[in-house]
Amino acid sequence: MNAIRDIYFAGGCFWGTEHYFKQIRGVTSTTAGYANGRTADPSYEEVYTDATGFAETVRVCYDPQAISLELLVRLYFKAIDPLSLNRQGNDVGTRYRTGVYYRDEADLPTIRKVFEETEAAVKHKLAVELLPLRNFYDAEEYHQDYLDKNPGGYCHLPAELFESARNANQPKP
Repeated sequence: MNAIRDIYFAGGCFWGTEHYFKQIRGVTSTTAGYANGRTADPSYEEVYTDATGFAETVRVCYDPQAISLELLVRLYFKAIDPLSLNRQGNDVGTRYRTGVYYRDEADLPTIRKVFEETEAAVKHKLAVELLPLRNFYDAEEYHQDYLDKNPGGYCHLPAELFESARNANQPKP
């Protein structure tokens, strides 16, 4: 049995990003939080000021027997505008920047491969960070599973994207 792995995705508002990744077969858990900032244990109110350096980020735990890191990163790029700096949808600010943060250096070649392919496809330099995870703090409880708790809640991602995620790696009949 393979151990559960994790990867961290900043994709704008974490409500939609978390809900998106939860739909994917092989994702075992998601946690909305704050990554790669300059303070300890920030609150949402502090992160919202853009003064802490944190990005709204989702920790994605996954079973590599069910889904590959490469496919997760490819799916991430379907959910963001990779050319938009500090903005996704109507959400603007450094807290909404995009990024992929890794804990295991061995993941870097796989992630870099998808970044390079995406950059070649869009023919522009990506506005997406690719960095080691320096820190991550869970967001407050009311942010966890937000769109499950608030089905009509704000989300910058289109509903069709969630259906696409559910079908992304389903076994072929």
